[in-house]
Order: sequence, then C-alpha cells, then structure tokens
Amino acid sequence: MATNTNEQYDEIIQNCKITFLKKTADYGTSWRVYRTISVADQIYIKAKRIRTIQEIKTQRIGDDIKSEFEGILNYSIIGLIQLQINDDDQEQLPVAEVEKYYDGIVQNAKKLMQDKNHDYGEAWREMSQESFTDLTLAKILRIKQIIANEGKTVASEGIDANFYDIINYALFALILIAEGKQ
Repeated sequence: MATNTNEQYDEIIQNCKITFLKKTADYGTSWRVYRTISVADQIYIKAKRIRTIQEIKTQRIGDDIKSEFEGILNYSIIGLIQLQINDDDQEQLPVAEVEKYYDGIVQNAKKLMQDKNHDYGEAWREMSQESFTDLTLAKILRIKQIIANEGKTVASEGIDANFYDIINYALFALILIAEGKQ
C-alpha cells in the first residue's frame, strides 16, 4: 500500500470503481430509480451496521466493515450522479457514461480532500473508525432534514456537499483499514 495520501486515495478509489463498474455491468443502472432519500437510507443502513459491529464486536453475516465503507463510498457517488441527472426517464445508462460520471465526482472529491488536508493537516489520520461512522450518520441525518425542507437551506451546504464529505470519510476509514490502524 502506498504511503502518500494522494496515492492511497487513488488506489482505494480504483478498487471501489472496479466493484462499481462490475456491478453496473451485472445489474445495469437499476439504481436510477432511487430517489435521494433512498440513497441516503442505503448509506444509513450501512453506517448503522458498522456502528452495531463496532459496539457489539461481532457480526453474523459475511460483509466486513471494509466492504461496508466501500458501499457507503459508492452509494454516495450514486447520490451525486442522481443529483446531476435531471431526466428521471433515463433509467439505463451505458457503463462508459456511468464511468465518466464516477470519474468526475471522484475528481471533485479528491480536490476537496486535498484542500481540507491542506487546512487541517491530515487530522483525520488521528481519528477513530467510530468517528468516521458517526460523522457519516450525522451527514445522512442532515441530508434527510434538507430533503424534509424541500431542498432549502438557510445557512448550510446542500445535499451534494454532504455526499462529498461522506465519500471522503469512507475513504479515510478505508485508508486506515489498509494501514492496519483500524
């Protein structure tokens, strides 16, 4: 595993992207029927499962915490793709088009990570996996509240900014897992 954050970021994204594109090849873009609340609920379920496993220190089904964080990352990308595509009738997208959306979102997420790392000095490296889980749950609750407010915010960022933060929280957790620190 690379030790440079940018290289680690790219390596983890590449693994998540491979899974995402393979599932797109298998299932098509069936996720196109999801409304934003449904995407948020999928992420919520995964984060709640991680939290439960963290608290009771055991699990009964095979998917590990790492795969759940990968799912959170990919569902956040689905949420952002959905926000970009206004045509609800376009349910099936070619894999190549999905890949372009994926790459564009990842590019934006990485730039955000780089900017925040500049200002925060990679403080995330000292955080616990539990914190990444809790931050993800808080962001999902914010998304749900923004949806309840019909997308309107008074002083806060929108749904998209919350999905971008969730991508980076999941990615940080995955980097630390790969380093054997979580």
